[in-house]
Amino acid sequence: MHHSPNRWFSLLRPLVALILVLFGVACQEPSKAHTLDVFAASSLTEAFADLGQAFEAAHPDTDVRLNFAGSQILRLQIDQGADADVFASANHSHMQALIDSGRVVDSHIFTHNELVVIVPRSNPAQIHRFDDLLRARRLVIGNKNVPAGRYARQVLGRTAAVGPDFEARALSRVVSEESNVRLVRAKVELGEADAAIVYRSDAVASERVKTVPIPAGINVRADYPMARVDGSGDREQVERWFAYVSSPEGQAILARHGFGVDR
Repeated sequence: MHHSPNRWFSLLRPLVALILVLFGVACQEPSKAHTLDVFAASSLTEAFADLGQAFEAAHPDTDVRLNFAGSQILRLQIDQGADADVFASANHSHMQALIDSGRVVDSHIFTHNELVVIVPRSNPAQIHRFDDLLRARRLVIGNKNVPAGRYARQVLGRTAAVGPDFEARALSRVVSEESNVRLVRAKVELGEADAAIVYRSDAVASERVKTVPIPAGINVRADYPMARVDGSGDREQVERWFAYVSSPEGQAILARHGFGVDR
């Protein structure tokens, strides 16, 4: 059976019209004028995800793109020229290295954190106080290049009052040293560790762990610095981000996720 060209066109006309309509809708989708690339320490994951959404709501012309990893990994990426606008670190040493190399500027402390011990919800080792940490057969901490790992070692180094050999005995129970604090927490969540030392914010973010506080006398305050990456394409957007994080709204989001706020 033979169809004339006009017959084929009449059959295809509705499909062509639909394609044109969809193309027109796609072309009318507004594109955001600005993109802000924020490189942030793993422990900031939930807090910065919420901050990013809130910032975009307040600044509809900006798209916030978040990159999370251990501070030492982010430092290396930025040092090698990664396309970043903002760097938020979990400690000052990695930030200072980028300041010294001229890769970041305008560094300032925007929040702080502290350490806690976490255990599985079932708490098989029956760790209820920090003194009970030696009941753990499998303890997990961050490696020495990770801020959380460095802070954990500082805490254990202050435990002489808890017991004369507490530090050595605790370190002897370490079965894994992870490259970021989220991997440390995951070991407890998966039941592969009896206990771990993480930030308070990491404990707040998980329903699969219980928190055991560390005595104030031996705990550490982890200050979080944030800076603009030198050469960032949109300095005005970076300054707007800094202002929002420091605002009452931004600080309330950080506090809700377990971070300390000096207000």
